[in-house]
Amino acid sequence: MLTLLYGVLCFCALGCGQLTSGQADDGKRYICRAIPLTGDASCPVTLLPELNAGSQEEELRNTVMQLRETILQQKETISKQLGTINELTTKLSLCASATADRKYDKGGSWGKDKQNTMGDVPGDPNETIDNLGKTMQGLKDRLENLEQQQMRANISGASFPSELRDLLQQRLGELEKQLLKKVSTLEAEKSMLSNATAAYRLKTESTLNALVERINELEKGGGDFMSPEQFKLSLPQRTNYLYGRITKSLPEGNVRFTLCMWIKSSASPGIGTPFSYGVPGQANEIVLIEWGNNPIELLINDKVAQLPLEVRDGRWHHICISWTTRDGQWEAYQDGEKLGAGDNLAAWHPIKPGGVIILGQEQDMVGGRFDAGQAFVGELSQVNIWDRVLKPVEIQSMANCTSYIPGNVISWLASNVEVFGRGAFKRPLEICQERLPNA
Repeated sequence: MLTLLYGVLCFCALGCGQLTSGQADDGKRYICRAIPLTGDASCPVTLLPELNAGSQEEELRNTVMQLRETILQQKETISKQLGTINELTTKLSLCASATADRKYDKGGSWGKDKQNTMGDVPGDPNETIDNLGKTMQGLKDRLENLEQQQMRANISGASFPSELRDLLQQRLGELEKQLLKKVSTLEAEKSMLSNATAAYRLKTESTLNALVERINELEKGGGDFMSPEQFKLSLPQRTNYLYGRITKSLPEGNVRFTLCMWIKSSASPGIGTPFSYGVPGQANEIVLIEWGNNPIELLINDKVAQLPLEVRDGRWHHICISWTTRDGQWEAYQDGEKLGAGDNLAAWHPIKPGGVIILGQEQDMVGGRFDAGQAFVGELSQVNIWDRVLKPVEIQSMANCTSYIPGNVISWLASNVEVFGRGAFKRPLEICQERLPNA
């Protein structure tokens, strides 16, 4: 372009110089005009019209109109690009608020999707990620279209503002970051949902396993009873062949104990022997007996203490007897109330281990030689033995049915009680329900 302009100027200068030297100045003005290289090489002379104030004003007006048209075109282009920026800003705001709008409701399902120009956010995180990727690609395509519009505007003479292009690039970068953050959030939510499902499955399996173990325990220990301890031993006749036997024995080192049971009898005279513990060499190591018209007696190593207990009314009663070798101290409770206490009952005598516990018969030898006249007639339940002296509040809570404390030496379980003799049996029992006033 510069070379062509330089050639034209030189050509005109040479031509005008020849005119000047060949003709006299007649007061008129001439201009030089560029002609093609293949055209006529002569320099046509065009007379310049004399310029006046009107022509100059017209020329300026035309120039101003051209500039105004160019400015309007640029303003229209800028207005379109501002609309695009506003639309991109709206998209970015919707993406930023998508995480807050997607919450997990109480029923374990996603909440309702809100409508927006980007479409509903799907419940499936993978589908959400695909849609966000498509949206991102669409925005990039729109930016490329804007850049192409800029190139066409440059060709036509309307410049695309560089500030607008930079702003669009910045907005697009921010939007891309927001979309990547949203994708990461959705992936984290998907992982959390998977973990929560696995944890719920493990919890359910654990609960089912616990129920199965409990059922197996009840089937093994309690038979058809409602719970392992809720059964009774019935001995309806005074014979020497109906009785129950505890399969466990007392351990070594017993210097104190508490014996508790529920008892029901209306036998006369005397209820007989509800409990006896015999060891080799001493069949009456521990005996609880009522025979004839005598009160209930506690025997420790054949030493006797009479207890102020009355249970021959045909109703259920809760009785507890505690004893310690130190000074032979003893206490007797009935229905949670302490009715008697004493001492010097087989003082400093340790209870021998390895004996036999019989329910309903008095032993004249270990495990046998029963006397029908001393047999127990009635029902027994929850016969428990502890290796300590229970507190009064513990005894009262069991008698009032506010708690149940199984014995730590001998506990009342169906698997621990054997029944002998035709007519003796174990049956389900709810002690506390039978003791209600209206029962």
